[in-house]
Amino acid sequence: MGLERPFLHEGMMMALIDDLLPCFTFTERHALRIHATGATIMDCVSRYRAQDDPLIRLAISLREGPARMLGLSQRKTLDLDDFTPLGRVGDREMVMGLAGAFWRMDYGLVDIASVTDFLACRHRNVCRLVMGFTVGPAATGQSLLVTETRVSCPTPALRRRFAPYWHMIRPVSGLIRKRMLARIRQRAEAVEQDGAGRCR
Repeated sequence: MGLERPFLHEGMMMALIDDLLPCFTFTERHALRIHATGATIMDCVSRYRAQDDPLIRLAISLREGPARMLGLSQRKTLDLDDFTPLGRVGDREMVMGLAGAFWRMDYGLVDIASVTDFLACRHRNVCRLVMGFTVGPAATGQSLLVTETRVSCPTPALRRRFAPYWHMIRPVSGLIRKRMLARIRQRAEAVEQDGAGRCR
C-alpha cells in the first residue's frame, strides 16, 4: 500500500500489464527513482540477470537446492531469461510472464512460447505470473522505475495451495526486487555519467 500514492501522483499507468493480467490474486510492487532516461533504464532492465548478484544467486540456489538434491530438476537456475517476453511499449513499459505450479520444488513450469500462449493458458492446476517494469517521470525530475509482480490463481484450491508459499517467500522476494532495482539504477546512472550509450 505504501507505493500507491507516489505511483498514482506521479502519473504512471501500467496499461500493458493490465491488459495481460487484469485479474490477479497476489501482487507485489516496488519503485526506485533513477537519474537516467527511460531508454537507458529499459536497456538495463532487459540486460539484467539475477545471477549477477551473489546474494540473489545464493537465495535462488537455496530455493532450488532440494529439487536438485532429489534429482527432481536438472534445469539451469531460474532467471529473467526464463520468462517469456509478453510485450513492450517503447521505453515506458515492459512485461514478461511465467506459468507454473510455483510452490513445487521444480516450479512446475509450463512452456509458454509467446504472448498468445500466455493468454490462452487456462490450466486449472497452474498459476500465471507477470512481472512488469514501467518508467515514468518522477516529481523530482528523475525517472521513476516501478516493478510489479502479479500472480493469478484460477481456482480456490490453487489459491489455497499457493498462499502459504507466497507468504513464505514474500520477504525474500521483496529483497530480491529491491536489490534488482538498485542494480539497475547503478548501471543506468553509470551509463548516463559515462556516456557509454548502452547498459553493460
